[in-house]
Amino acid sequence: MNVRWTGAALALAVAVNLTGCGGAEADAASEAAVRIINVEVTEIASSPFVDEVSLTGTAMANRDVQVSAEESGVIREILKEKGSRVSAGEPLAKIDDAILAAQVEQARAQADFASQVWERRKRLWEESQVGSEIAYLESKVAAEQAAASLRILEERLARTTVSAPFDGVLESRTIEVGSMVGPGIVVARIVDRDPIKIVAGVPERYAADVRVGSAAAVTFDVFPGETFDAVIRYVGATVDPQNRTFPIEVVMANPRGIVKPDMVSNVAVTRRRLDAAMVVPQDALVRVENGYVVFVVAERDGATVAEVRPIEVGPAQRNLVVVERGLQLGDRLIVVGQKMVADGDRVNVVGTR
Repeated sequence: MNVRWTGAALALAVAVNLTGCGGAEADAASEAAVRIINVEVTEIASSPFVDEVSLTGTAMANRDVQVSAEESGVIREILKEKGSRVSAGEPLAKIDDAILAAQVEQARAQADFASQVWERRKRLWEESQVGSEIAYLESKVAAEQAAASLRILEERLARTTVSAPFDGVLESRTIEVGSMVGPGIVVARIVDRDPIKIVAGVPERYAADVRVGSAAAVTFDVFPGETFDAVIRYVGATVDPQNRTFPIEVVMANPRGIVKPDMVSNVAVTRRRLDAAMVVPQDALVRVENGYVVFVVAERDGATVAEVRPIEVGPAQRNLVVVERGLQLGDRLIVVGQKMVADGDRVNVVGTR
């Protein structure tokens, strides 16, 4: 028997059999051939949304200063070791002050004598007109000059103690006992890490959205799961022509000192807050030639089908996007299977997120 003919005959027999069946049976067979796609959906609801600008920043100390000696001499005493916390005005090192101390004593004696001479001549001249006016004025000037000389030497004596200019950490020390120093010679480095500032560059297209006082959230890859609240303290007035960004400084508290200068950070600057927005997963969007569409579950002629909706999208953040037009509250958005369906396809909802 011819196999090809047998197959054709069999197909004809099946067709005849279907034709000969009643109308209900034919409809049932046709329905069985319709494709039904399993999908998962989420119901559209309004929720708060924070529109942010994501940047990469670098941590910098709030203040980082090289402390220099202001007087010449030999270091006689080290008062703080590197790594120590210091307060503003706290002594760090002591320069030999023996000569200056002696000069201060000499100047103090001269100032006391000049003051006594001035007081006596003043009394004699003003009360009894004894002496000359020139001697009166000379004694006054001599007393003032002696007092000024004393103040200069006392100030120089005070500067033989090298002190911290502000609260911070003694990051390094470049001297030892016996070192010879002079004015301008670096003695130590003081770093203030609380608060700490984050420096970042903002693309120029966000110039109207970023301003002093705006809130920001800072994260570090080395501290997973930890977010630091911060605020913008400085916004640059010019744009860098090389990368078309302008600088900002974000300040955040660092009481534990865990954030160190030169760490790389992720900075999210708040552009605006939406109290009620239709926020959907970005994966639910399907890219088309003229924008984006989504698919929702709808009822047509008693059947559950996928319905295409062209949409207009707004800001996006962390795989979420705001839909500004095209959806309504209560719509059932297809979030799994959306790339397998077309408008009008029969669907079976197997899960809700």
